[in-house]
Amino acid sequence: MKTLERYIIRRTVYAFTLTIAAMTGVVWATQALRQLDLVTSKGQTIVQFIGITMLALPFLIVIVAPFALMIALILVLNALSGDSELIVIDASGGSRFLVLKPVMIFSVVVLALTGTMALYVAPLGLAQLRTEITRVRADLVANIVKPGRFITVENGLTFHIRNRSGNGTLDGLLLHDTRDEETAFTYQAETGQIVEASERTLLVMQNGTIQRRPKQDGDISIVRFQSYAFDLSNLIPEAGEPVFKASERTTANLMVPGRNDAYALKNPDKLAQELHERFSQPLYCIAFGLIVFAFLGKARTTRQGRGAAVLGAICSCVLLRTTGFGVTAIAGASSAVLALLYVVPITGAALALISIFREQTSAEPKWLTNLQLKIQDLIDGLSDRLNGRRTGGAA
Repeated sequence: MKTLERYIIRRTVYAFTLTIAAMTGVVWATQALRQLDLVTSKGQTIVQFIGITMLALPFLIVIVAPFALMIALILVLNALSGDSELIVIDASGGSRFLVLKPVMIFSVVVLALTGTMALYVAPLGLAQLRTEITRVRADLVANIVKPGRFITVENGLTFHIRNRSGNGTLDGLLLHDTRDEETAFTYQAETGQIVEASERTLLVMQNGTIQRRPKQDGDISIVRFQSYAFDLSNLIPEAGEPVFKASERTTANLMVPGRNDAYALKNPDKLAQELHERFSQPLYCIAFGLIVFAFLGKARTTRQGRGAAVLGAICSCVLLRTTGFGVTAIAGASSAVLALLYVVPITGAALALISIFREQTSAEPKWLTNLQLKIQDLIDGLSDRLNGRRTGGAA
């Protein structure tokens, strides 16, 4: 690999790493907040919460990676043009393909990363996330016992807690049990904790009393305790086997679902769509790399408007990916529509290649040059006005 290629790839790797970390972090935070109440209600620590929500990270990377690649290439190519490095390459007789080669090498690397995530890692992460969510939703305390409310768990059994702390401790616990035909029990405790031991689920109460009152005639008896375990095993619903959606299934399962798989038999179109989407998504990395290079890979002076080229690259990539999302939304079992999942990114890449070769063999059209000059004049005019207002305001 030549020095120039290593130089461009090194700068692109740095920009891509920062960009994908920032974009994925923002998207992950918005998704994690949706699960915050569900997970923390079980009293899990922040480490466990992060671990569970991080399971969706590979899936988010598949979506974000092409856009992170686009931004990284725009930053690098625009910097090369701004520092007149592209002009020096062009003036020394170097071809545009000297710059295109490292761009395509890095795009292929990102394609491999995205493909690995889409075909293998992301489905495993989403499946594990579904399993964890199913387990949490089967928890009695997470879904039934709510602070400040009297909740009837079953006929004759009522819970009330004042507060639930972050580590899962139940404060101000009240438990009223009238399921016995002859006696009613009322449990009061300062604190309580759900403990799983020997395949049993126990509510361990600390520092409280048990009031025993006959339902017929009789005196109330009160017993104080420092620690008392109340068996909740028969109240805990069994966490059934989670039903995995198409995006949560392995690629092999999408190709050959089980014969008795109820979801697969009911939704064969969703499985087919998900399978083709996994293979087509990484293609946007190549398309975005070529599109950005088509707009910014040519040596330009400041007068020729790099701003317009950057705007064109961004708009073209966003339009292409939006078209892909639109095709995904309407795709079904129809093989013709499913084929569009591949046609959209391949068409974008082909048009970009045609533009690159055409510019390499011929001069840029005069109308396009004039349009870029006009756009740059407009941008310069707006910039001068803003600078003038700031200067006037400072004075």
